[in-house]
Amino acid sequence: MGRGKFKGKPTGRRQFSTPEEMRAGTSASRPRTFKKEVAEVEEERFEEESEEESEEESEKVKGTQGVIEIENPNLAKPKNLKARDLDLEKTTELSRREREEIEKQRAHERFMRLQEQGKTEQAKKDLERLALIRQQRADAAKKREEEKAAKEQKKTEARK
Repeated sequence: MGRGKFKGKPTGRRQFSTPEEMRAGTSASRPRTFKKEVAEVEEERFEEESEEESEEESEKVKGTQGVIEIENPNLAKPKNLKARDLDLEKTTELSRREREEIEKQRAHERFMRLQEQGKTEQAKKDLERLALIRQQRADAAKKREEEKAAKEQKKTEARK
């Protein structure tokens, strides 16, 4: 049964390279000789850029563009970044929620560390309660031993 204009299954699936493959220079979509060609092209581009930079310095800037350099937040930014333009050293800033989540985790870890050391109020109360329970158990064990000893004495006296 025909579906009309569009095919039922996608025929040409894209293969995307991972950042690790991009850094290593190996990917499924490029031939092995591509690295050599890229190296030659980059050398040429570097020479051209150095010439362009010297030309740009001599050109005059129109209006207030040279005086005021403002990055317009509403300006459409390029969506596709090339691998050579990718800045790996640049760290992205965390969002407010991510910062708060990390801060919350650190505070919890700090609290648990103090809790283990017994420095928090809750830990002190727990240790006092634990000491009281241990004392009660020790008293109860002592009392049972005395009762057991008294019972044994009665048995021995009853036999005589």
